[in-house]
Amino acid sequence: MAKKIVDLPRVAEVTIEQVLDEFLTDQQKRLKPKTFRQYENVVGLFKNSMNSYAYQSLTKAEEALFDKYFNAEGSEHREFCQIFGPDKILGSVGEFLGYFMIRKVISGEDLKRAAGTVTKKLSQRLAEKGYVSGEEAKEAAQEGGRASRDLPKAERAARIISLSTQRLAVHPSRLDDEDYIEFDHFVVSRIEPGKLWLEESYGTERFGPISVPVPATDMLHEGWEISCTLGRIRGKWWIVEMGNIYPS
Repeated sequence: MAKKIVDLPRVAEVTIEQVLDEFLTDQQKRLKPKTFRQYENVVGLFKNSMNSYAYQSLTKAEEALFDKYFNAEGSEHREFCQIFGPDKILGSVGEFLGYFMIRKVISGEDLKRAAGTVTKKLSQRLAEKGYVSGEEAKEAAQEGGRASRDLPKAERAARIISLSTQRLAVHPSRLDDEDYIEFDHFVVSRIEPGKLWLEESYGTERFGPISVPVPATDMLHEGWEISCTLGRIRGKWWIVEMGNIYPS
């Protein structure tokens, strides 16, 4: 009986790192220096995001390949982007835009807008080079377009709400247990000018109306997530500690 031949994964002939370097080389030829620096910064952050988190979506065989080179010492050591090929890039876009740029990167609105723009351009270039399908590139480009629009709005709204919490007269530590909901992720279920209703991400309880500045509600959308602490003061719920806002 013939033995089944298993084609085990190997280090890609063209790696993610090489493709990203190629992308930046192409962009440098057409962009002004200031804009290119933004592209360079975003690509560096995207590479860091993949090197930190993309291994979580690997198959068992791919995990073995990754572990072999990641755990190697000296010149044999390789990061995720030095092992796998460009077919792994677009699967990491959601993590990069929806988590890494919000939670791990301290930046202003311009860089977050650029993250979406660069991701969109990179997706299109990957398809042009034949590294991914046109449909895959289209979906990732749409995600990048939404991020370039929504990430700066979320950053601005979070900053406005954070400033408003600093004006509250009651410190969270002085609230009774029944009037305090510890830091968690809540889903925006309803919005009115200057008012929010929040629901627990993994529960059924709803809190609101919660007063926030009107400029913040003007930028938010139902379904977005807010990480924060809630406190009930004189019978009314408030955001007393603010974290991040995650567009969906």
